[in-house]
Amino acid sequence: MTIEFQNIPSVNSVLECDLIKGLSRKYDPVLVKNLVRERIALARREVAEGRSAPSNDLLASEVFEIANTRWKNWPVRVINGTGVILHTNLGRAPLSDSALAAISQASSGYSDLELDLSSGKRGSRQSHICQLLQELTGAEAGMVVNNNASAIMLALSAIAKGKDVIVSRSEAVEIGGGFRIPDVLVQSGASLKEVGTTNRTYAKDFAGAIGENTGALLLIHASNFKIIGFTHSPTVSELSDLTRSKDIPVLHDIGSGCLLNPIKFGLKNEPMPQQSITDGSDLCFFSGDKLLGGPQAGIIVGKYKYINMLANHPLARAFRIDKLSLAALNATLLHYVRGEAEDKIPIWQMISSSKKELEKRALMIQKKLGDFGSVDNIESTIGGGSLPGETIESVGLIFPVDSPDELVSRLRNSPNPVLARIEEDNPVIDLRTVLPQEDDLLVESLLTSLAQRHV
Repeated sequence: MTIEFQNIPSVNSVLECDLIKGLSRKYDPVLVKNLVRERIALARREVAEGRSAPSNDLLASEVFEIANTRWKNWPVRVINGTGVILHTNLGRAPLSDSALAAISQASSGYSDLELDLSSGKRGSRQSHICQLLQELTGAEAGMVVNNNASAIMLALSAIAKGKDVIVSRSEAVEIGGGFRIPDVLVQSGASLKEVGTTNRTYAKDFAGAIGENTGALLLIHASNFKIIGFTHSPTVSELSDLTRSKDIPVLHDIGSGCLLNPIKFGLKNEPMPQQSITDGSDLCFFSGDKLLGGPQAGIIVGKYKYINMLANHPLARAFRIDKLSLAALNATLLHYVRGEAEDKIPIWQMISSSKKELEKRALMIQKKLGDFGSVDNIESTIGGGSLPGETIESVGLIFPVDSPDELVSRLRNSPNPVLARIEEDNPVIDLRTVLPQEDDLLVESLLTSLAQRHV
């Protein structure tokens, strides 16, 4: 073993390899040297466990591979062939061209982010976006923070700290990523007061629980699960009627922030912020990167009195949205103002695409593949904590191969990564979630990956 330890290459000998010299020209030489030391330290542990010492060339090759993996550009763009439109692991909603241009404009130089150009005085990064939110939802005011969890936390901290927040027992839930409503209430300083049962809660249950220490009533839309069968939940209007004379706010977390009526596209009803405001909610909360189709953001609309309380709370600074997300959100909201959301926002393009359009694309791709695979009807899902259980008729490319897992893996690891799903032991590419401009890249990845099955 002593001889094996002596055979471990030195740091300097590895640094002299051409591969490593190339790395040192591309990256910080100090970081490259640290990476070499890290790999040599691992080699010592391996030798101590009885393995042979690696050669100089092998160490250099491994360091080269580690560097180019660890220091690559990220995130890597992928083609979503899974059929899940709002795929959380893939970044949820792709942004529109206008939103991307807005990010570029906001980041390539200075901007009037917090400056009133007309007066030359300091302005607010919230004022412009607030105006758009008012116009689109009918709310008295609005503001934006970095995500919807922050929005809920901010509201509870500003409005109900040290007070009771009444929640239906069926809505004291975990809504993804370990985000649990009871835990958020504890962190905000508010106390949870559950009413009703797991399947049926009435307005009278809330009425019976209201007391001197009640800070708010909270309704939470079941955005990623369903309770079906013998169920009942009070409406926003019913709770608003209860609190109108008591100065107790009704807080409504609707999750997705759907500004277009999903029924138009053959989907079931989803809470819409403008309807929540009309029904009497004092504050309505929703995400920017779900059915709104924009960047990650937590959007709050409602009564000016409560928005002002949130805006002046210390946590508002901690949860502040950054200028790039704000620029993208502004551009996304403008699509709704202009009545072009269905044509310009990628997720609504996907949702509104007809089976005929998808089939035409699928047949063109199949032809470029030498007619390999079949084109068939399949189902897409919305995903991303939106419209749970809802599917949309779609069209897919289906590939009957001996090893479906291998083909899916090759597609995932191709130069232009493609995410597919396996259905009835066959890899499937759902065209609904593949952007039309990605079709040629999809063909390229499929041709390469399909050819490898013969190697």
